[in-house]
Amino acid sequence: MEVQDANAALLSNFEVFQLLTDLKAQQRDGRKNKNSVGQQNLNTIMYETLKYLSNSPCQRQNPEMVKEFLTALKDHKLTK
Repeated sequence: MEVQDANAALLSNFEVFQLLTDLKAQQRDGRKNKNSVGQQNLNTIMYETLKYLSNSPCQRQNPEMVKEFLTALKDHKLTK
């Protein structure tokens, strides 16, 4: 997917789930022993968000499904 207007873009649950999963994998690879308080707070937010999204249908989605859905909705001219 491509963002056409960065100020008007919304993220789907699938996109957030993919982003957080990738960030978690990167953190696991380059893990440091000590984390700052800010990093610990970010890790907590990531954990809680991933926990919530793991129990939602977005975990079973893929980019093709999201693209097909957006294409199907395009004809309806919905607004935010």
